[in-house]
Amino acid sequence: MNRWTGPIISCHEISKFYPVGEGLFALRDVEMEVPEGSFVVIMGPSGSGKTTLLNILGGIDRPSHGEVILKGRKFSRLSEDDLAMLRRTEIGMVFQFFNLLPELTAVENIGLPMRLAGYKDDAIARRTTELLEAVGLLDRMKHYPSELSGGEQQRVAICRALATRPAVVLADEPTGNLDSARSREIMDLFAKFNAEEKQTFIIATHDESFIEYADIVVKIVDGEIVERSDRHGTLI
Repeated sequence: MNRWTGPIISCHEISKFYPVGEGLFALRDVEMEVPEGSFVVIMGPSGSGKTTLLNILGGIDRPSHGEVILKGRKFSRLSEDDLAMLRRTEIGMVFQFFNLLPELTAVENIGLPMRLAGYKDDAIARRTTELLEAVGLLDRMKHYPSELSGGEQQRVAICRALATRPAVVLADEPTGNLDSARSREIMDLFAKFNAEEKQTFIIATHDESFIEYADIVVKIVDGEIVERSDRHGTLI
């Protein structure tokens, strides 16, 4: 298979307008290109548009204007079914509040996106075991979310996002509910998979600790990108 050579994901003139009251722009003319295999941190205060941008990049929400392109495929030209399949195979998402299904065990939660994408049982078993071992939860695989700590639930959520080996992993405030030690564990996990599996990570956070891991730091204020730099603060 030929390796993709352009930006793995990009957005062009992305705006999101909510016609509430006098109207509100959550995003305004956002331009961003993300190289394959990079680690991108999107910084900004609460209400700056970080979550809205991630949801649009993940195909969960549609922009009011503009285009998202993943490996050459324009989201605007995809049907809802095609977009759903793209999300299952090429995009992994880690949510701030985990969103694990309470009736499924850890291993079942991780395997669910693979099952939805049509993977065979033996492939699901191999991948889920590999991921649980990587995050130190092999002995918790049969536990339900209610039987896991917050840090353990977050690690399961990360494994679920990585299960199908997506091209892009999006994480929204992934350490917002964790203490500093657990936050460091999660950041190290992201860095590990970014380095070993060459997956592209885009993390939305207000936690400046993530900057030390970043290839690219994007600062967003009031729905607009105001700065793009490397981890050392050099503008790029």
